[in-house]
Amino acid sequence: MRMQAPTFFFTGFPGFLCSETLPRILKLVPDSHAVLLIQSKFLDLAQKKLVELGLTERASFVTGDLLKPELGLSEVDLIRLRTSVTQVFHFAAVYDLSVKKEIAYAINVDGTKRMIEFAMSCIGLQRFHYISTCYVSGRHVGDFKESDLVLGQTFNNYYEETKYFAEVEVQKAKAVGLPAIIYRPGIVVGNSKTGATQKYDGPYYVIQFVMKSPKVAVLPKLGNPKISTLNLVPSDFVVEAISHLSQHPKAVGQVFHLSDPRALTIEKIVEEIGKHTGRKILSVPLPSGLTKGLIGAPGVKQLLKIPRETLDYFTHPTQYQSAITGQFLKELNISVPHFPEYSGILIDFVRRNPNLRSQAMI
Repeated sequence: MRMQAPTFFFTGFPGFLCSETLPRILKLVPDSHAVLLIQSKFLDLAQKKLVELGLTERASFVTGDLLKPELGLSEVDLIRLRTSVTQVFHFAAVYDLSVKKEIAYAINVDGTKRMIEFAMSCIGLQRFHYISTCYVSGRHVGDFKESDLVLGQTFNNYYEETKYFAEVEVQKAKAVGLPAIIYRPGIVVGNSKTGATQKYDGPYYVIQFVMKSPKVAVLPKLGNPKISTLNLVPSDFVVEAISHLSQHPKAVGQVFHLSDPRALTIEKIVEEIGKHTGRKILSVPLPSGLTKGLIGAPGVKQLLKIPRETLDYFTHPTQYQSAITGQFLKELNISVPHFPEYSGILIDFVRRNPNLRSQAMI
C-alpha cells in the first residue's frame, strides 16, 4: 500500500523568511506538498511569488486568517487539512518594533494559540515548527540559553513581549504532547552573499541615516558601546538552518538559538558601517531618555527616520548562548557568517535599492 505524501502547512507566506525557506523544505522532502494559509488580500501577491519560485506544482493555497476562529477556514478545508497535514510551519507574526499592543497580541499571541489548536487537531501531526526570536529574552541581564524562557524579564517593546507570550503558549503545549521545535533567530538582516532583503528595519535605519550624511555622521552614544552587543544573523543562514534542522531526526522538543556566538559590540558594528559607507561616524554621549525624546519629536522624526524603539538595542544587556544549537549545526555542516564578512554586501544592496519599504506585512 502506497504511503500518503507528507503535507506541510505554512503560515507567513509570501513573507521573506517563509518564502525563502519553503523551496528548501520541499527540496529536502521531495515527495511533500505544501499548503499555504493566505489572507485574501495577499492572494495575488502570493500567487505571483509561487510562480517566481517555480513551485506551482508543489504548493497550493487556502484562504484564511489567524485572527479568526479555526483560522477562518471553510469546513471542507478544515476536514481535509486535519486528516492530511503532517508538519506545521508557523512563520506568521508582526515583525515590527513599533507595533501597537492590540495588533501584536492579536496576531503574535492569539494567532499562535489558534495555530496550536489547529496543529493538535491534525491526526497525523509529526512536527510543529514555531519561529520565535532570541529577543524573547527581553532585557534579561547576562547569558540566555536555549533552555531559558521565563526569567522575570522586562521587554523593550510589544513585539518582544508578545513573541515571549506566544512562545510560552508553545512551550505549554509542548509539555502536554505537541511535537514542537522552536527556532529563535537573532536580528535577521539580508542575504550574506547578495545583500537581498524584503524590507529595511533594525540596523538598516542606522545604515540609511549614515549613508544620507555628507562626510560625517553623528550618532548618539548610549550606554557603553564597547560592551553592548547586537546579535545580527544573515537571512540565508537562518533559512538554511531552519530548513535542515526542521527535518533532523532528533530535533523534536529542541529550542534552537540561530544567533552569532561571536556577536559584535555596538562600537564594532558602527565601525563596519562607517568603513563601508565611507563616512566618519562621531558618537556623542547622550542620555537615553533625552535621545528618544529628540528622535520622536515632530520634524526630527521625519528627518532622521530612526524609530526611537531602535535605541533600546544600543544598550541591550543579553548574550545568547547556543551550545546545543552549535552541536546540531556542526553535524549539518552549517556555520554562522560573521558580520564583518558580509557587512559591505548588505550596504552595497542598500546603495542599489534605496527605496525598499520598511513596513511590516499586516
